[in-house]
Amino acid sequence: MRKDKDSVNVQITFLGTSNAIPTAERNHPAIWLEWNAERILIDCGEGTQRQIKKADLNPCKLTKILLTHLHGDHVLGLPGLLETLEMSEYARQLDIYGPKGTARHLELLQQTYGKFNIQIKVHELPCNIETDDWKIEAAPMDHGIPAWAFAFIIKERRRLDKAKIKRLKLPNTPLLGEIQKGKDVVINGKKVKAKDLVYVQPSTKVAIIMDTKFNQNAIEIAKDADLVVCESTYAEKEKEYAENYRHLTASQAATIAKRAKAKSLILTHIAQRYEQNLKFIENEAKKIFKNVRVAKDLERKEIRLND
Repeated sequence: MRKDKDSVNVQITFLGTSNAIPTAERNHPAIWLEWNAERILIDCGEGTQRQIKKADLNPCKLTKILLTHLHGDHVLGLPGLLETLEMSEYARQLDIYGPKGTARHLELLQQTYGKFNIQIKVHELPCNIETDDWKIEAAPMDHGIPAWAFAFIIKERRRLDKAKIKRLKLPNTPLLGEIQKGKDVVINGKKVKAKDLVYVQPSTKVAIIMDTKFNQNAIEIAKDADLVVCESTYAEKEKEYAENYRHLTASQAATIAKRAKAKSLILTHIAQRYEQNLKFIENEAKKIFKNVRVAKDLERKEIRLND
C-alpha cells in the first residue's frame, strides 16, 4: 500500500487521461500533484474521486484544486468530491483556482446539490499563487472559453553541502543558517566562507497544458520545464479538427515541448479513437521531440529536484 507522506520530489499521478468521452481504460481528465505538504488536483472530471481511491491517495489532504476551464469533462467530478470531503470532515481550507466564472459555477452547484459544508475559497485567474518555496504560474490558452495552463515551480534554493560540513567537522549550530544565507562566519575561532559550503539548487518546473489550440503562451508556460504534460486530442492528419475545436495534435504538443526546450513530455487527453493505437500518437510526437510517451490512468511519475 502506498504511504501518503510528504514528498521530497515532485510526484504526479494521472487520475484520468481521456478526453470528453471516457473509455474502459481511461477516465475523464484529472492530475494529482504533490510536493512536501501540498496536494494539488488539476481538473476534476467525472469519477475523479473514485480514481483518487484507486490510486490510494487521501482526498482529505487536498490543499488546492486548479481548474483549467469549465467544460464538463474537466469539472463534473467536483460535486461528488466536495460532498465526500464534507462527509469525511475535511478540516482545512480548500483553495479552488479557476477561470472567470468559477465562483458562479460553485454557487450553481450548491444551489443544485446543497451547500458544501467545508471551508472553500475561490480565486479567479489571473491571481498570484506563491509561497517562499514554490509558485504556480498561469497563462491564458485559446479554447473558445476562458482557459488556462499552469506551471508548478519549486524555486531555486541555497543549499548547504552536507558532505563538506561533515568533512570539516563543523558543529550543528545556528551559524550554519547564516552560512546558508551567504554570510561568512567564525566557528571555533576559524573563519568559514559561505561560498565554500553553499550551492544553488536550480528550480524545478512542471507545466500542465490542457485544452487549447496551438499558441505562443503554451510555449512560454512550458519554457525550460523538467516535464510538460500536454493534451494531445488529435493526430496530425486531423489537424483541421484540432483547429476547429481548439485542441492540439500530438505533433503540436511535441512542437511546444521542443520550442520550450523542455526535458520531457507526457501526452494526455487522448481521444477514444486512438485507444487501440497509442503508439501511433506517441511515434508521431517522437518525430519532433524524442523524450515523450503517452500517459496511462493511475500511472505515477516522479520528478527529482534539480541538483
